[in-house]
Amino acid sequence: MTKDRLSAATQLTALATALSITNGTLAQEKPKLEEVVIWATQVSASSVELGEEAFSIKQADHLSDLLRTIPGVDVGGAHSLNQRITIRSLGDRDLRVSIDGANQNTYMYHHMGNLQIHADILQAVDIDVGTNSVIHGGLGGSVRFETKDARHLLQDGQRYGMRLQANYGDNTGSGYAATAFGKITDSVDAIAYYHHLDRDNYKVGGGKIEDSSGQEIPGTDGQVKGLKGNLDDTLVKLGWDLTSNQRLQLSYEHYKDEGDYSYRPDMGLATDIAIGESLGLPLTFDTRFDRDTLTLNYELQWGENSSLTAALFGNKSTLSRDESAIHALWPEDPAYVEGKAENTGFNVLAISTLGEGVTHQLTYGVDTIGYDTEYKPDGSVLSRENASNSAIFLQDRIDLNHSLALIPGVRYDYYDIDSNVVDGDYDAISGALAAEWTVIDTLVVKLSGTQLFQGPEISEVFTGAGLYDTANPDIDNESGYNTELSVAFNDQLFGADRFSAGFTLFYTDIHDYIYEYASVPPAQGRGYWQDNVGDMRIDGVESYIGYDWGALTALLTYSLSDSDLSADNDYADLDGARLDREQGDTYSLNVDYMLEAYNLALHTDVLWVESLGTGLDLDGATLDNSKDGFTVVNVSARWSPARFAGLSLTVGVDNLLDEYYASQSSRTGLSSHPRFGELQLTDYEPGRNYKATIAYEF
Repeated sequence: MTKDRLSAATQLTALATALSITNGTLAQEKPKLEEVVIWATQVSASSVELGEEAFSIKQADHLSDLLRTIPGVDVGGAHSLNQRITIRSLGDRDLRVSIDGANQNTYMYHHMGNLQIHADILQAVDIDVGTNSVIHGGLGGSVRFETKDARHLLQDGQRYGMRLQANYGDNTGSGYAATAFGKITDSVDAIAYYHHLDRDNYKVGGGKIEDSSGQEIPGTDGQVKGLKGNLDDTLVKLGWDLTSNQRLQLSYEHYKDEGDYSYRPDMGLATDIAIGESLGLPLTFDTRFDRDTLTLNYELQWGENSSLTAALFGNKSTLSRDESAIHALWPEDPAYVEGKAENTGFNVLAISTLGEGVTHQLTYGVDTIGYDTEYKPDGSVLSRENASNSAIFLQDRIDLNHSLALIPGVRYDYYDIDSNVVDGDYDAISGALAAEWTVIDTLVVKLSGTQLFQGPEISEVFTGAGLYDTANPDIDNESGYNTELSVAFNDQLFGADRFSAGFTLFYTDIHDYIYEYASVPPAQGRGYWQDNVGDMRIDGVESYIGYDWGALTALLTYSLSDSDLSADNDYADLDGARLDREQGDTYSLNVDYMLEAYNLALHTDVLWVESLGTGLDLDGATLDNSKDGFTVVNVSARWSPARFAGLSLTVGVDNLLDEYYASQSSRTGLSSHPRFGELQLTDYEPGRNYKATIAYEF
């Protein structure tokens, strides 16, 4: 962590700490507003305390709209195929990501993200910023998505309902959605949801796409081409309350994204133009992505102090592209390329509370995931790979008294992989220990340490599912530990109904970090391969200050994350490298205000990201990998007229200042290629975008 960045972090952390110990009076619950918003997404994160309706007004049509202002979390990638969640600079391949309990980690293509979902379908998002327990595994944390459910949409006494929605963005596209939900019998409920979105090619902020010297790139006209397409998302759920304490739920989701898309969805338009013109290829290709997820969920509440949730799932993703233009130039290349990835498995999570006086809250379960991929050019399967991970875990929260709790945990993972890189198995016992001290009722301090484990990953699917990879039978699994110190405060203070403040200091050390583009040592051959390159250390801070007063809710956050590789001797040229997805110091401000007399909700959020200088990194741009800072302001308002029950109108402006920017978790920078010359890689975000949504529920 650099001195200047550490100083900024220390100042905000010290402020949060000073505020948090100023007053020790008992907190009182903030009165509920009369407005009931049922079509919302509840977002919770371990790095910040959020209000219940913090994200219901944003008209989110990309995951970044929901998650980008959470400290420690970012979503890179502006293309619909390229939503990349990062936590503390680690990408989604190092996270555990699930939808309704179904695992979603699928490495389809290095030019796109590994999670495809539309934000409107989500009922809740639960984020562990960092791996700080043995429950979910992963190197950098977990993200658990929950889709809409009839139980959450039905109000007291309501048997059924419908909701119609239409939305428009003048710079991004338009869409519509229809939902029907209700009780078929007293014990059986169902929901059917369909959403369609027409995405447009958008203009960047300022209306110009510039090269490294600030000149407009010919042929761009400020518009990012290769984005135009259609997105369809369908969800059907059937729930059955078997008894008063048991529930079974079957759900099926089909997600389809197709269009005339750029060959490299994660790179800027300038790169596609330069490569396409040099090779005589078109700018866009007919592309389609499909994801089908079938999940059976079970819930059980037994006794007064025990509960269980379980999920059995199958998840299939298919990416296909018409490459006949390439085939015409190089007949040895396929005319049609398809890659398929399947995740299957089950997981069980149970919680039981035992004892009197000294109580034990046991969290225990199992988690099994199977990964299968295949590469199918022109309909013929040329390569297959598979892997599986099985785990069992137990965590005990021991409440010694009203102020002190110890939280030990243990997890066993067994990982088996059969790929072109390695055919073998790995296992590890990981431990965790945390201590939580309630200093006073309004102030909690927690210190935790967690061991990490992750096996080598099977190869990306769309470029051959390992067909062209270099074997490395000696590759080892990744291990390490994550240590965190957090402080959280919540009270009535400074005239607020609710004042909150907190911070988390963290240090993550990943041993035998795997880099998939490591240069093959001369003694082993030439080219690149997947290998352990050293120890990756990541440290930083996440802080927040919240202030709720009457109808006003405000939240200020700050985060930074510094990464540094201590390279092995064979990869000394990488020593000191940072992660490519690292971003500069990040501040965010969310402000919400409710005018109850007019049924009008107002919202604004501001994201400030400081620039990041040049420096050695992994997989970044080769000529200039510095990252520009930016400020993005979004505003919105939602009106629910009292005379028309169920009707709501939401309007807003994203990127109000028309900022010309790219997320620092996206592809950025300037590279050099021996044939194509300078390549401006930066994946620019949309410029100013006027948005409107009308919805009617009955």
